[in-house]
Amino acid sequence: MATSLQLAEGNAILTDAVRRSRKLLNRRALVAAAASAVPVPGLDWAVDAALLSRIVPAINAEFGLTPAQLDALPAHQRENVEKALAMVGSVLIGKFITRDLVIRMAQTVGKRITAKQAAKYVPIAGQAISAVMGYTAIRYLGEEHIRDCVRVAQAAQLALPAPARTTRRLRKV
Repeated sequence: MATSLQLAEGNAILTDAVRRSRKLLNRRALVAAAASAVPVPGLDWAVDAALLSRIVPAINAEFGLTPAQLDALPAHQRENVEKALAMVGSVLIGKFITRDLVIRMAQTVGKRITAKQAAKYVPIAGQAISAVMGYTAIRYLGEEHIRDCVRVAQAAQLALPAPARTTRRLRKV
């Protein structure tokens, strides 16, 4: 199966959106890994749910696929996006992220998450395994979502929004 970068190949704007989304995804997956290593029951589930509920809208925004961005499109363009969504079959694009959607995503990697919970209670090695599984679960879900966004943007011939400028404030020491 082609990666999101391979799907976006040939379109520089789409490739940039994929790279920005992956950078965000990598940072959040590292947070999920850290939470997975902590042997507190349910903490990793809560962190994973919170991360997913923030990652998905951020990725959607990179591709111009948030509900607000879609509402701003002309009617014919919205129709194209709806057709592309039906073709791709994504339930996360252009929607407000609810608890039910996060649960549906978690069910996608349910076996990994169950094994992650069990491994957590084996000293040191189990926590490391749990952290790796937490990272890969979030990365898998995020990469699948990025891939869906690329397919929708290509099928709908969507003009992507300009990248949001990030301003970093220097801390006074």
